[in-house]
Amino acid sequence: MSDELHAPIVDLQSDAYFMGEALRQAARAYEAEEVPIGAVVVREGRIIARAFNQVELLKDATAHAEMLAITAAEESVGDWRLNDCTLYVTKEPCPMCAGAIVHVRFARVVFGCPDPKGGAAGGALNLLQFPTLNHHCEITRGVREEECRALLQSFFAEKRTKKEIDPRK
Repeated sequence: MSDELHAPIVDLQSDAYFMGEALRQAARAYEAEEVPIGAVVVREGRIIARAFNQVELLKDATAHAEMLAITAAEESVGDWRLNDCTLYVTKEPCPMCAGAIVHVRFARVVFGCPDPKGGAAGGALNLLQFPTLNHHCEITRGVREEECRALLQSFFAEKRTKKEIDPRK
């Protein structure tokens, strides 16, 4: 039998729905004046973890949405292995997050907008499918991309405007 018969079924409507949940988390980050990135972890069709960037709130450079969602998902599952889970995140993961994603063995990663300068899921590099690593994730790119990008662009435009008004910020 061919590999196609054993490939997981990708439900694009579900992808759009779960990315919507990640976008809601990103909106929470925006409201908290954090870079608006949100993430959810899905297992067996259910969200088991939600998170948004909290770097400034927690004064922790590792408090990216993906990292916080991973920790919450591990607690939910009761194991550090998340090999039957999918991560939905509004922006392509950075190298730090991609390393953690490979380590916990996510089956699949779905992201909204790409990051050609710093993304590690095919943008600047691809750690999620790096040949010598012990695990490779399936990647789905561009789900609700315009909404994810618009939220980030709006946030940074607002930050630039505030900086022009008050250069100390």
